[in-house]
Amino acid sequence: MSTPTTQAPAGTHLASALRKARWRIMPLICVLYFIAYLDRNNVGFAREEMSRDIGLTATAFGLGAGLFFVGYTLFEIPSNAGMHRFGARRWISRILIPWGLLAMATAFVVDDVSFAWIRFLLGVAEAGFFPAVVFYFTLWFPVRERAAVLGIFVLAQPLANMIGAPLSGALLTLDGLLGLHGWQWMYLIEGLPAVLFGIAVPFLLTDRPANARWLTGAERAALENAIADDDARVTSHSVRSFMSALASPTAWAYAGLNFGMVLGIYGLAFWLPSIVGELGDFDPFQRSLVVAIPYAAGACFVLWWSGRADRTGKRAAHTAGSLSVAAIGLLGAGYTLHLSPVLALTFLCLAAIGIYTAIGPMLSMSASLFSGAAAAAGIGLVGAVGNIGGFVSPLTVGWLTDLTGSSQAGLLFLAAALALTAASVWLFARHRPEGDTRLVLPTTQESSR
Repeated sequence: MSTPTTQAPAGTHLASALRKARWRIMPLICVLYFIAYLDRNNVGFAREEMSRDIGLTATAFGLGAGLFFVGYTLFEIPSNAGMHRFGARRWISRILIPWGLLAMATAFVVDDVSFAWIRFLLGVAEAGFFPAVVFYFTLWFPVRERAAVLGIFVLAQPLANMIGAPLSGALLTLDGLLGLHGWQWMYLIEGLPAVLFGIAVPFLLTDRPANARWLTGAERAALENAIADDDARVTSHSVRSFMSALASPTAWAYAGLNFGMVLGIYGLAFWLPSIVGELGDFDPFQRSLVVAIPYAAGACFVLWWSGRADRTGKRAAHTAGSLSVAAIGLLGAGYTLHLSPVLALTFLCLAAIGIYTAIGPMLSMSASLFSGAAAAAGIGLVGAVGNIGGFVSPLTVGWLTDLTGSSQAGLLFLAAALALTAASVWLFARHRPEGDTRLVLPTTQESSR
């Protein structure tokens, strides 16, 4: 008499596959984004010393810092096409090695022109990394999991600034070693890991679930079926090709919303060290420790808020709420900057919490618009237009700082931009399936009953 075989339910295989995918993919991707964010933003920590040594004005610094995003924007969509064509392992490696070399080359700029050029070329080299990773996640995680996954990913942003601030501050103290300035050592040491990981990535990443030898056959099938089912319910069925996604009004709408959010992200990231410098008389390392405080506050809430957006399905509401909090924080910091350092720092913490908790829910909406080649194009478009904000923001804040002699006007500009973006997200996305997945998908809470 034969014993009947007991098969595990599909939900068990899916849960096992997702658990393995998170542990296999997320640590490496988060480390890579940590390095990327450190290499693009460490210029803010070096600003005062480097500006003094090579003669940069605040406007010239803001222009150079922002030119990174011009190069990034121009090559972001073509780069994401390459990711779709060649796969994650080869393409991310292709991005990492030249970006690391150019990040190290920033140590040898001598004036505003060379600084501007190296920042532009660094943007060209790094172009496509962020949207490539977002697209990579669409190949590995169902729609209902993406806000939480993206929350884990973007946690690298505040952590890079939180850890990078004292790290960069410590490296700045190497001034004079072997005849180099401290800021030169900072660029050389912090750029090297990108090159090393670029060599290692082809051996560490897996392109798609179908290629994952570390999943069982049942786990691969369950994961691919879940992704296909969610995509069929949420994504557009009328937009399938790469070019049609680039012409999609919805993709352009999310690109505009991302632009508004990015204004706040990089306005704060590039200028926070200088803003903190107005709060007291700090040496570079002391200033870096104070700069780390708002980022630590932001990091504490990212995972909880992104997970909550997935559990409730209300991604538009979570994004709009976060951006509103960020706007209040920047507004408060602007008006208390020269009144109370403690109160101003508290408001800056509130701003960082709002900015960084908005990113996961916001990007999960645009990442759920399309699938396949259309997803690669749409995600690239949203990122490309959004990153124009990375050019506009530091340049505008720098110009306002030169004009007024204070960071207050820049903070008020950023607050207004984020408040407008919060209202726009709420009005545009709250009744759309990617903005409220309860319209087409059961929430995590409901599906677990």
